[in-house]
Amino acid sequence: MKYKCLVLDHDDTVVDSSASIHYPSFVEYLKIARPHLADKYRVEEYFEKNFHPGILELFTDEIGLSPEELKEEEAFWRDYVKNHIPHAYPGIKEIIEEFRARGGLIVVDSHSLTENIIRDYKANGLPEPDVIYGWDIPKEMRKPNPGTLFDLMEKYGFRPEDILVVDDLKPGYDMAKGAGVDIAAAGWAHSVPEIVSFMSENCEYFCRTVEELRKILFD
Repeated sequence: MKYKCLVLDHDDTVVDSSASIHYPSFVEYLKIARPHLADKYRVEEYFEKNFHPGILELFTDEIGLSPEELKEEEAFWRDYVKNHIPHAYPGIKEIIEEFRARGGLIVVDSHSLTENIIRDYKANGLPEPDVIYGWDIPKEMRKPNPGTLFDLMEKYGFRPEDILVVDDLKPGYDMAKGAGVDIAAAGWAHSVPEIVSFMSENCEYFCRTVEELRKILFD
């Protein structure tokens, strides 16, 4: 295989979760904290804001949540996610199984909580990842910071060319480029023009389907 380590984003890369879980949670919280904004953001805009500038910037700079409100929002989101399990995209399970069978390392690098990532993998019958970097790692290590990729290189002796990041949003791109690592854009979750344009022009690969990712890895 060309790559020895597969670094998978979670939401909208492995599981179909933003439109079905994270966006509804976002809207429900706005109804509490900023009722006048509850109808402002369509799901496409939510994807765009996650893409750029990022979810924290949306909450703080645009919506204007205070530090206390950010903690309330995170608690609300945690409770919401706890009771909603997303579905894995067809074909992802087979990719993970084959990559591991060929000796590759499976890593999840996500803004979701580690406990929820583990739960989602189990619920969808996916092989448990070898390494997980979730929301609960130190803030300075989270995407778009490339620190987790450097951590993998140090612990496992990987070179940048040994690693492939698979992610649907710009923070994943920024993380990969910050470490000199290739990235395959997961384009199967949405078709927001701004996201498709940037990721298709700047990533090493742009995959409109899960099958296209399989071909990159194994053909």
